Amino acid sequence: MTTENYSPAQTVEISGFSLDTLRYYERIGLIEPVRRAAGGHRRYTDDDIGWLDMLRCLRGTGMPIAQMQTFAELVRDGDTTVAERLALLEEHDANVEAEMARLIDLRRKVQEKIAYYRGALAQMPVECVRD
Repeated sequence: MTTENYSPAQTVEISGFSLDTLRYYERIGLIEPVRRAAGGHRRYTDDDIGWLDMLRCLRGTGMPIAQMQTFAELVRDGDTTVAERLALLEEHDANVEAEMARLIDLRRKVQEKIAYYRGALAQMPVECVRD
């Protein structure tokens, strides 16, 4: 366990999450209750920052909050859940791959339209082309 402490403001800056998101994630169990300093202020550790980075990755790749909560519970349950965590992440990875393929297909359509308009623009008389 690391002993480095970060204020909520520092954690917001490091993690990229808003303060409201940090509190929400704590409330719904995505992050464990955060330690408090003597004055009652939240203090985050390097371990917390690492976990937040994982949550950002999962959320950024489209994992639903409910599935993230399941993953968080499995992590808290310890080594006996490694196989379940692996299965959950493999399923998510397959979903990410499918979404990437879908986006690549959609991008091709956008690129075709770009090529069409570039061709149309090249065919126009110069006086019709605007800055």
